Amino acid sequence: MRKNLLVFTALILVATSAMALSVNGDTSSDRKVVTHVSPVYPELARKMHIRGIVRVEAVVRPNGTVKSTRVLGGNPVLVNAAQDAVTKWKFEPAQSESTEVVQLTFAGE
Repeated sequence: MRKNLLVFTALILVATSAMALSVNGDTSSDRKVVTHVSPVYPELARKMHIRGIVRVEAVVRPNGTVKSTRVLGGNPVLVNAAQDAVTKWKFEPAQSESTEVVQLTFAGE
């Protein structure tokens, strides 16, 4: 019981100390996003008023579809929503595979 309370308290501390649902997606390369899918704001995050920035690395195929993603940082309550959304993005076609770093900002409603 005490262990569960400690875990829950730690989760709340992490959640409330997160950085600043408007969702803003920025990429760190010249490859443009053609189709931008906004993440679904998690119900737990909504109830706890969690805000934050999630950074996701996306490996993009030459045809513009996302091959894989990897979370680089962000609040654990928000990362799955960000990762799921970026997986559905489409980028402009290119001659080769590229790696894009995307930053999504979750600002409470």
